[in-house]
Amino acid sequence: MIGTIIGTWIAAGLTIAILSFLYRDNPLYKFAEHLYVGVSAGFGVIYVWAFDLKPMLIDRFISETGLERWILLVPACLGLLMLTRWFGKIGYLSRLPLAFTVGIGAGLGITASIQGFLLPQIQATLLPLTTINNIILVIGVITTILYFYFSRDFKGPFKYLLELGIIFIMVSFGASFGYTVMARISLLIGRIFFLLSDWLRII
Repeated sequence: MIGTIIGTWIAAGLTIAILSFLYRDNPLYKFAEHLYVGVSAGFGVIYVWAFDLKPMLIDRFISETGLERWILLVPACLGLLMLTRWFGKIGYLSRLPLAFTVGIGAGLGITASIQGFLLPQIQATLLPLTTINNIILVIGVITTILYFYFSRDFKGPFKYLLELGIIFIMVSFGASFGYTVMARISLLIGRIFFLLSDWLRII
């Protein structure tokens, strides 16, 4: 019970310290910000050790036999080379694991983008023009693609298609911005509810 009360007061104090940035930058906000970054970094280190390094490298190196055991030294060496960025003279060695990381990320990203985004988006666009929504969606996709792939000066009726594509892009950006604002407002409502309910207990 005492631990819960102390935790609530600490959380309330840190929440107020973060919200104090609405007034201006101040030492309380910087303390809370640095504490948040430090705790996040510490949690990240513990997470990597508990769920990646220990079970996938150390435990497997002890349990495996033969070639599968010694091949684990390859990712271990690449991980150690990543740390050489902290040492100036041999810092260039960190480019090797970084190159592997970027290459693997790009390869996986391209495959995931094609299978998880591009193909479903094409499939979702090939709609029968039987409803107003389908017609608007198809026109929006076509005019947007026209704007991005043929964004140069056009004259005549084609110009109006590009301007229509800009309108659809602005609507999309506006919707994304509105979604972001809604997410931040939801977080703010959650923190204010915490202060008034769990901390002050007035609601």
